[in-house]
Amino acid sequence: MLKRFPSVSLSSYGVGWSANKRIALVALVVTVLLAIAAIVAWLSGSGQQDQDHAAPAPAPTNSPSSSEAAPKPVAGSGSVLKPPQIAEPVAYAKAAAQMLWSYDTRDTSRDQQLVGMRAWMTQETTYADWASVSGQVPDPVLWSRMADQDQHATANITEGHFPSAFKAALADDPTAITQAYIYVVTVNGKQQIAWKKGGGGAEERAVTLAVQCRPNHDCSLAAIAPSVTQ
Repeated sequence: MLKRFPSVSLSSYGVGWSANKRIALVALVVTVLLAIAAIVAWLSGSGQQDQDHAAPAPAPTNSPSSSEAAPKPVAGSGSVLKPPQIAEPVAYAKAAAQMLWSYDTRDTSRDQQLVGMRAWMTQETTYADWASVSGQVPDPVLWSRMADQDQHATANITEGHFPSAFKAALADDPTAITQAYIYVVTVNGKQQIAWKKGGGGAEERAVTLAVQCRPNHDCSLAAIAPSVTQ
């Protein structure tokens, strides 16, 4: 059976992370918004992400190689969507989710995929968790196997919203976000996957993203966050 793209196509973002990394990431995103007790409550109330049901693939490696900390220069970024000039968090998160759920191994190499994804990231290293994004890209062997089958995917975004925990924290202290201007956004949609000989399928997707939108600047992606879908 064809092995699916386990990174930008699966809804199980962050499933393989350690508990410590999950806590650290959420703390980074919402430290300026929540007390430690509220963060713990948020994590404990997070729903488990959807399970993958169609054409399952081996789980990707959760620790990208050190060389992927800075993708190697390549000629272009293939079919990876370019980051839009958007200054509104929900709109940017929806565009980022579409990028994450879209790929085309027919005209995009693994290195090009990484370079294209890196272009969406914030340049502020204090807040950028590149590992949470690049760690979703399958290893070179699996990418090659997918390319052999001409595997590709597109995405349709249905909605995006601020999780209730984030809205409550923001309402409690509206000025706290001015430290990093990082917003937590949950996006829902559907992904269409296809491969050789008419193979394909569609699945519902959901992902929670941390996006940075400083005043008078376009937004950028900070991280793929743990599931917060309320």
